Amino acid sequence: MKMAMTMSEKILARAAGKAQVVPGEIIQPDPELVIIHDGYVNMAYKQLSDIGYRKITKPEKVMIITDHKSLHLTPEAIMGAKNHRHVAEQWGVKHFFGAGQAGHGHIYPMEAGLVRPGMFLFSYDMHCTNFGAVGAYAQRGGPDIITVLATGSLLMSVPPTVRIELAGQFKPGVHPRDLGFWLCSQLAPDRLGIDFDYRVIEFAGPVIESMPLSSRVALCNTLTEIGVANVMFPPRPGKGAERAVFSDDDAAFEHRIVLDIGKISPQVALPGSPDRGVPVDEVAGVKIDHAFIGACGSGMYDDFELAAKLLKGRHVASHVRLFVVPGTVAIGKQMADDGLSNIFADAGAIQLPAGCGLCAGGLGGPLASGEVSISTAATNGAGRMGAKDAQCYLGSPITVALSAINGCITDPRS
Repeated sequence: MKMAMTMSEKILARAAGKAQVVPGEIIQPDPELVIIHDGYVNMAYKQLSDIGYRKITKPEKVMIITDHKSLHLTPEAIMGAKNHRHVAEQWGVKHFFGAGQAGHGHIYPMEAGLVRPGMFLFSYDMHCTNFGAVGAYAQRGGPDIITVLATGSLLMSVPPTVRIELAGQFKPGVHPRDLGFWLCSQLAPDRLGIDFDYRVIEFAGPVIESMPLSSRVALCNTLTEIGVANVMFPPRPGKGAERAVFSDDDAAFEHRIVLDIGKISPQVALPGSPDRGVPVDEVAGVKIDHAFIGACGSGMYDDFELAAKLLKGRHVASHVRLFVVPGTVAIGKQMADDGLSNIFADAGAIQLPAGCGLCAGGLGGPLASGEVSISTAATNGAGRMGAKDAQCYLGSPITVALSAINGCITDPRS
């Protein structure tokens, strides 16, 4: 009799060529795509070359995408970009995207249909959990991605799955990123009694049926930082969903919990890490120097539309610099076509090229010593966007936009 499985187990079983898999089982899955970003290309090439690998396995499955340094501001960055093109040519990489050609490596592949429901892939960067928003499973390889490049795969353990059913509706001023920060603050200190380490968090419930892709991405992205294996949503039907899979109702979830999102208030993650979420009213009034909307968790068109509605006819505080960074070239074009870019410009914001933006070490708009920032960045450790003694708060696009206008961290409900 066929065993009931979760959607992630079904994807991993298919990728491993098995009828079924169970949590804890060691598998060697065959990826449909392998993604590495510009920050690792030259190092990977050197590491493989040093041990004799001049070619890689199945280069037709490999994607190199430029998102960390979409601005080439130094001689080193210019040479690095030149070397990336050389590596792509030497390896015969099928999917190469330089600066200005695609955008963020955790957003563009979904937009382009290169990542689809039911798909398994390897990626260098941990925020590949974004792809769970469309029902795909991406396994972070980290530095071991060179093993995938060399051999085509990597050993991994099948993770257990925790199912979180969402009920209710968000209150005004509350965004899915707020739910993400709240969940991080509850899971990491074990306030919910759930082991999250190397677990798949699968969202379910009627709420998610109407949840746009941008909201799904926000949740998939925010939870990554506490060490979950992946975050998954059941895919929507439509083009590209022919191989979509869904969890069986009687699958063996490690935990099942129900959350009323109507009880969630706007949150801010305190400097240090995204699991330091607190209600925004605890830090409201803290003066800021710097704000940023974008990165892989809040770089979708919907995120900028929300911010633009708040900024229209208003201006960023005179002592604050606000940066906006679209997730992809196409999103940036849509922002221009729909007038959002003009709204941001009129409000005194600075729009940078598509990609990671300031989340990649403050590129294009770093923090000076002692400055305070609030942003939608993926994480906020010391030195993430510039000086190590700068303070980096995280919030939703709504909270960040209002804070930039008022010059201090602002509760959206006010």
